[in-house]
Amino acid sequence: MHLRPLSSLALAIFFFPAALWAQATIEGRVELPKARSAPVVTKRYEIISKGGVVATNPPLAVVYLEGSFPKPAAPATKQLTQKDLTFIPALLAVQAGTKVEFPNEDDTYHNIFSFSPAKRFDLGRYRPEERPTPAQVFEKAALITLRCDIHEHMRALILVLDTPHFATTDASGRFRLSGLPAGRFKLKAWLSSKTTLEKSVELKPGSTAHLDFP
Repeated sequence: MHLRPLSSLALAIFFFPAALWAQATIEGRVELPKARSAPVVTKRYEIISKGGVVATNPPLAVVYLEGSFPKPAAPATKQLTQKDLTFIPALLAVQAGTKVEFPNEDDTYHNIFSFSPAKRFDLGRYRPEERPTPAQVFEKAALITLRCDIHEHMRALILVLDTPHFATTDASGRFRLSGLPAGRFKLKAWLSSKTTLEKSVELKPGSTAHLDFP
């Protein structure tokens, strides 16, 4: 009996890891609030505080899957840059244990400090291209507000999460989470320090779920 050789596509399917077939995806849209008025106008996103509520302006959201997930084998490293007298991005979501570096790409000195109870620190004033790049490790899930004591208008938020599955929406509120495990979870959408929406979701192996937050 003559056996025909397997095609490259058939071989790829045959050897494709089973774990990847089991991964699920969630996509959808968060209805973002209207942009708020603020006294300081910058070229990029800014952070405003009104009535004790801290959020980005224009509004953004962070969507994340809540659950018990294994810790990463090695801590991640992210960057939050200072450029054109703004923080980029103004809202950075990270998993607990992540190291965040703060490069200065302006031609002036900057400073970064936080009075947030979950993470208090002051990196002092440092020059452009400081080496090693000033950094902090964020161990606990919390919302951290960053400021610069030289440029009073500068603000940024770091949202520290106990999950590796998260995404920041685009300006229209759209998001996509991929590589998710199957099971029942809570999907949450963080909009501000006072508003977090949630929905229950059941993910099936290899499926794509569509979920909106109206």
